[in-house]
Amino acid sequence: MRELTACRDKIALAAEMQGRVEDLQTLYELGVEENDDSLEGELARGVKELEKRFGELELEILLSGPYDRNNAILTLHAGAGGTEAQDWAQMLYRMYARWGELRRYKVETMDLQPGDEAGIKSVTFSLAGENAYGYAKCEKGVHRLVRISPFDASGRRHTSFASLDVIPEVDDNMEINVNQDDLKVDTYRSSGAGGQHVNKTESAVRVTHLPTGIIVACQSERSQIQNRAYCMRILQAKLLELRRREQAEEISGLRGEQSEIAWGSQIRSYVFHPYSMVKDHRTSAETGNVNAVMDGEIDMFIAACLQDQAADRFSNNP
Repeated sequence: MRELTACRDKIALAAEMQGRVEDLQTLYELGVEENDDSLEGELARGVKELEKRFGELELEILLSGPYDRNNAILTLHAGAGGTEAQDWAQMLYRMYARWGELRRYKVETMDLQPGDEAGIKSVTFSLAGENAYGYAKCEKGVHRLVRISPFDASGRRHTSFASLDVIPEVDDNMEINVNQDDLKVDTYRSSGAGGQHVNKTESAVRVTHLPTGIIVACQSERSQIQNRAYCMRILQAKLLELRRREQAEEISGLRGEQSEIAWGSQIRSYVFHPYSMVKDHRTSAETGNVNAVMDGEIDMFIAACLQDQAADRFSNNP
């Protein structure tokens, strides 16, 4: 049913885009026929909007992975560096939440471990919406920050790192079977700030998958039952990602793709000082508008990544 709905939506969208082109063509012909310059502004706005929408559709065409249409589960981890790195992890969390809102995705926090003084040590959250994983997967990797630290009384420049992991949320009908005997389930008190049940009952849940050592946790809901259900969603997604990674490694003969959260392994650098620039080291896409990027405007980097991936697929399969 999900695939059927997606196909119907694409057919309806194609008809809508064709209608817009025909409307603009009619408007142009009317302006030429009547020599009416007043229609020029309306026509220019219509063409600009159409170009933007066609650009978005072009990116959607590049999403060819089996799980690209799925929701995404993202996990941010602060790198070495204490409070500075934990503050950077929180800044990235806000950036991705804002990006999700701009795309009208539903953003839901599943687990958050606050920093010792400021920021966060780690956070797991989901983005629910069409093609969420297809776009968000381009952001997986280590992100580097260079700035004058607000936590340094001497005003020195600091470099911080945080890593982002992105996995697709699996559907119930996918073949990811979890043996309950392989699970260790612990409950504990939520660490959130106030609220009914928070810090009062052991509603938070931590699930350990003993064969793989994968650990997932959730404390966003009020009841153990709900938090355990969220944990199982994340665990199934992580097991799926592990299976896909093992298959890829077996085919390529490569091991150990996971990079250290440190210098030299970053996919992107965010420089606040001595100049302003965000640069993606995989595609060389860059912008000087750091504030816009931190407010969630990261589509240019995602577009460049998808185009590079498509070019690689084409070159490997001429």
